[in-house]
Amino acid sequence: MTKDTQTTNAQPVNEREQKALEIAARTKLTRKGDVWIVPSQSGPKTYKVNPDPESPRCTCPDFEFRQQRCKHIYAVEIVLQREVTVSNDGTRTVTETVTVKRKYTQDWANYNKAQTNERAHFLSFLYELCSGIEEPVQTFGRPRLPLSDIIFSATFRTYSTVSGRRFVSELRDALAKGYLSKMPSYNSIFDYLKMESLTPYLKYLITESATPLKPIETAFAVDSSGFSTTRFVRWFDVKYGNTEDWHDWIKMHLTCGVTTHVVTSVELSSARMHDSPYFKPLIEQTAKAGFTMKEIVADKGYISGDNLQTVVDHGATPYIPFKTNTTGKSGSELWTKLFHYYSFKREEFLTHYHKRSNVETTFSMIKAKFRERLRCKTETAQVNEALCKVLCHNLCVVIQSMYELGVEPQFRVEAA
Repeated sequence: MTKDTQTTNAQPVNEREQKALEIAARTKLTRKGDVWIVPSQSGPKTYKVNPDPESPRCTCPDFEFRQQRCKHIYAVEIVLQREVTVSNDGTRTVTETVTVKRKYTQDWANYNKAQTNERAHFLSFLYELCSGIEEPVQTFGRPRLPLSDIIFSATFRTYSTVSGRRFVSELRDALAKGYLSKMPSYNSIFDYLKMESLTPYLKYLITESATPLKPIETAFAVDSSGFSTTRFVRWFDVKYGNTEDWHDWIKMHLTCGVTTHVVTSVELSSARMHDSPYFKPLIEQTAKAGFTMKEIVADKGYISGDNLQTVVDHGATPYIPFKTNTTGKSGSELWTKLFHYYSFKREEFLTHYHKRSNVETTFSMIKAKFRERLRCKTETAQVNEALCKVLCHNLCVVIQSMYELGVEPQFRVEAA
């Protein structure tokens, strides 16, 4: 028989302690002498924890970076604090004293309103954005669909997450409501996604869709993530001598606001491109859109003198951690100043750097709602499909902010 008790007046646990509760409850921690073997939550790895009360240590990257208690150390301490008693009849009772407190309170009333009215607002806002697209001059060839109809249809299909054939009925409804001037076939949508000329228009609309949140967002996070495709690449496993087929993917680099998770700039690249070269164009696009930047947060993969200078040139403070083998003797005054700040005011630095987790939340939101796999087969079409996902995400964020933050969306209808 197991009896759980919960205290009510204790100090609230932090995020790492909450994750430690899950580790202690769902995984098996093994003790070898003074060292505990703790499984990783994100993969098959294990970490070694020495729960010395004076100086606890762990081999995980989080502890090596912060030199403070990580979730694995907290998990071991939770296990050690369990009180185990055995009654006369052999019944074993485990008592745990745990406090779990939510970090935030969801505004359920406005959240429900935003979700139940999202589709109607989405179509209205998407139509408003597309109406600002100037139709390019066509000098020869078969007359094509208006560009505004193409982008509206492709983005709306991405939002619906259904197949092209099943989406036809949605197009009929949109045509009847005046959102389309002509009825496209489902094959036409796929054909137009292969156009390279569509990419700059989608990037422009992504930036424009974020502009209603300019008064709110002043801190931004940069990161990248992969979206799998329908193509396969052959991989030879050197260790085991096997040949495997893996899904290929493309990498999305983006900048997002840490308050609402709106995407302010985005770039696409092949799977194995480095992240750092994309930092400067992402920041410059965000600045060009008119956002006031005060903080820019990114992981250590973006650390370079040029990237730090780019942030400072736009009036913001960079919070990018330095690598372990970095010294402050690069010759740059800015590099040395930020390195000393990172080294000697680590606790203050981490309070800002913690905002970087919001960009991971942004990728999670996009993939969970609009799926992480790209259906198109050509590279250009995959890039445009990924951009459509980001545009859908931004419009949903604006709708959510409209109800929860009182934002009144007004998009610029300048010719794209």
